[in-house]
Amino acid sequence: MGKLTVVPTPVGNLEDITARALRVLREASFVLAEDTRTTGNLFRHFGIDTKLISYHKFNEHSVVGNFAKRIAAGENAALVSDAGTPAISDPGYLIVRECIAEGADVECLPGATAFVPALVCSGLPNDRFCFEGFLPHKKGRQSTIAALASEPRTMVFYESPFRLVKTLTQFAEAFGAERHASVSREISKVYEETVRGTLAELVEHFTATPPKGEIVVVVEGFKN
Repeated sequence: MGKLTVVPTPVGNLEDITARALRVLREASFVLAEDTRTTGNLFRHFGIDTKLISYHKFNEHSVVGNFAKRIAAGENAALVSDAGTPAISDPGYLIVRECIAEGADVECLPGATAFVPALVCSGLPNDRFCFEGFLPHKKGRQSTIAALASEPRTMVFYESPFRLVKTLTQFAEAFGAERHASVSREISKVYEETVRGTLAELVEHFTATPPKGEIVVVVEGFKN
């Protein structure tokens, strides 16, 4: 019986990868990658020559069964996304589920993910929180935001820099403009930045200073 190992890769600084992750990637029969070009750059940097196979949200439904059967039959595979931990707002859930159904072993290594540093650096309560990932772009967006207005836990979202001001504005309308929040961008990269304030202040800041890079938004929970 083979094994699928889910391998986190750096969200920014390449030094964030672990020695164990590098060993697993070198020893795997093949590596399923969200974008073989992105992972290829990582492999070249660390001198890894394991076979890369494309596995992403546009083909996962058609190929997942075949890969799960190969792993169950004895091949050891690794799964990576472009950055961070696979299956966290990235492809990965389907292959994990299918491998379990086929009786193969599945292991996820600890490692990089963007929302944990953003949550800790927000200064907001993190003993209890909910991870919401990306909001729906259109259908269900308003109802999802409205349903979270009374969520008491700190909330964590991923967002595109192009939709950030829109999202913060919608949060201010639904949660109240004085609700505290933080916006972290470019986690673990040269221009890493966290901006904290009320939702109204963040809307003003990012309207005047359009953001770039990967975004994590952390919002204070509802207080009675």
